[in-house]
Amino acid sequence: MTRRQVHLNVNILNAGVFGGSWRFPGTDPVASFTLDHYVRIARRAEEATFDAVFLADGPAIREDLRYRPFNSLEPSVVLAAVAAATSRVGLIATLSSSYNHPYDVARRFASLDQLSGGRSGWNVVTTAGTEAAANFGYDAEPEHAARYERAAEFVEVVRKLWNSWEPDALLGDKANHRFADPDKIHPAAHHGARFDVEGALNVPRSPQGEPVVVQAGASKDGRALAARVGEVIFTAAQTEDEADEYYRDIKSRAVALGRRAEDVVILPGLSTVIGATEAQAAERRELLAELVPPEYALARLASQLGVEQDALALDSPLPWQLLADPDEAGGSQTFYKIALGLARRENLTVRQLLRRLGGGAGHRIVTGTPEQIADAIIDWVDKGIADGFNLMPDVLPGGFDDFVDGVVPILRRRGVFRTEYSGTTLRDHLGLRTPEHVAREHEGAA
Repeated sequence: MTRRQVHLNVNILNAGVFGGSWRFPGTDPVASFTLDHYVRIARRAEEATFDAVFLADGPAIREDLRYRPFNSLEPSVVLAAVAAATSRVGLIATLSSSYNHPYDVARRFASLDQLSGGRSGWNVVTTAGTEAAANFGYDAEPEHAARYERAAEFVEVVRKLWNSWEPDALLGDKANHRFADPDKIHPAAHHGARFDVEGALNVPRSPQGEPVVVQAGASKDGRALAARVGEVIFTAAQTEDEADEYYRDIKSRAVALGRRAEDVVILPGLSTVIGATEAQAAERRELLAELVPPEYALARLASQLGVEQDALALDSPLPWQLLADPDEAGGSQTFYKIALGLARRENLTVRQLLRRLGGGAGHRIVTGTPEQIADAIIDWVDKGIADGFNLMPDVLPGGFDDFVDGVVPILRRRGVFRTEYSGTTLRDHLGLRTPEHVAREHEGAA
């Protein structure tokens, strides 16, 4: 019997997923401001036949920058440089639908896809936070539902632009003096509630049909968007029950919208802490906890929960009476729900919750030997509650080296992970179909 294959991305989250990763012994604290950092990790990911590398992003300086690195370099620029240093691994970048324009985003990813030979993916985010809003002239962040309504139309426009060139529109025919066929290049002609975009994209059709659209939605609005537009969906599940509910809900929503279940790849986040023995892994996890300043972790949690920091007492439970209904909360409802779920399920004090969250990371943390990490990965995939994982190593690059050297060989021996790439595009790696060109009625040519 053929076993289900595991999909793996690595999230190059500056120095690592923990708040104190940059302080870990032997780590260069400012490496995430250098190209070598990203190229080194991407080359190791390619060596290990990962589906993709992934860069998160936020268009604002973080208030807690005293305590840890933040996502600073513009991700599509970084991945363009990484594309030149690699040949197979996928390249997924985050760009906000709240603070960009569809034409610019469509052009950036179409360009990255051309230059990389069909390896790009766009992670659509709606960007919570007042700091980002203020950088773009807003007094407050847009209301939650409005951000998702904008995102849905934004993706619609981007896909129209990606489809403005038919697959055989670019000719390069020297003999007949025909560089391109203008009859096969069509205007987007989009005139909607939020965007007016008339012309065609000035970049030919993607080598993989369209760049892969990635989304991460856990709220009611987020799930609706993920099921409608997401081809790869990142999620944050702490338990098997949470992963199972989310997996089945998103797949069923996608099918109800006329999509195939296999056209949606669901990848929960997985933070790993690896040691040669259980004791060494536990010791490493304890050190990582100690490296997170309590004041940083507390301030981050207060911000995520929408309460004042002095409302959180380290050795007391969460102030439940001050917390909003999860479906009505502003900001990121995903991590709001994770924190509340952990605290309620395990009856945690604030101090205990901060340690479980890794200082505010929020994703599931698995600590153990390479065999135990492999077991945890295979278990969820075999149970049909995940298609793989968006890996977030504890420390970069060292924690990722531990995964590549220790866990990947085990996954390969067990027959659940490739030993070589079978295709060249990100869609090939993910097992996603090449989208057919969307034939629409057009008034004239571009």
